[in-house]
Amino acid sequence: MNEEQHRLLFRDAMASLPAAVNIVTSAGEGGQCGITATAVCSVTDTPPTLLVCINRKSAMNAVFERNGRLCVNVLNHEQEQMARHFAGMTDVAMAQRFMLEGWHQGEWGQPVLRHALASLEGDVDQISSVGTHQVYLLTIRHIRVAQDGHGLIYFRRSFQATAHQEMLAV
Repeated sequence: MNEEQHRLLFRDAMASLPAAVNIVTSAGEGGQCGITATAVCSVTDTPPTLLVCINRKSAMNAVFERNGRLCVNVLNHEQEQMARHFAGMTDVAMAQRFMLEGWHQGEWGQPVLRHALASLEGDVDQISSVGTHQVYLLTIRHIRVAQDGHGLIYFRRSFQATAHQEMLAV
């Protein structure tokens, strides 16, 4: 197997790994922007820290680095269209995306999406380059969690809703 075949096989394997859909946003001196991301992971709860990976070719990296603050908005199943906008799958320009219904400024000054399952605002504490991506370690400063809603995941290259199911006693 050559290197390109190996890379493509890895991508297929990762497409089989269901991942939460998030919109990572930033606002500050560098401007305002956001991107749909599935490469988001909890690192530790002491202090609350997330890992966010963004392709280095993305223009968002310069804004994220300059602003030094991000918000991870964990999308609910009704926010697929917003995920498509921020993934660049539609013709909606960046400035127009934030004019769509649901956006407001969060407690830590970042764009927060109402009705997201959770919104976590924080400071970028470390940035590393790994292969094709920038890896951001984000110390969380403010958290908002919704009490209801179903998740939105990306699985086998398509968006899918999740549903919370109660366990029945037998």
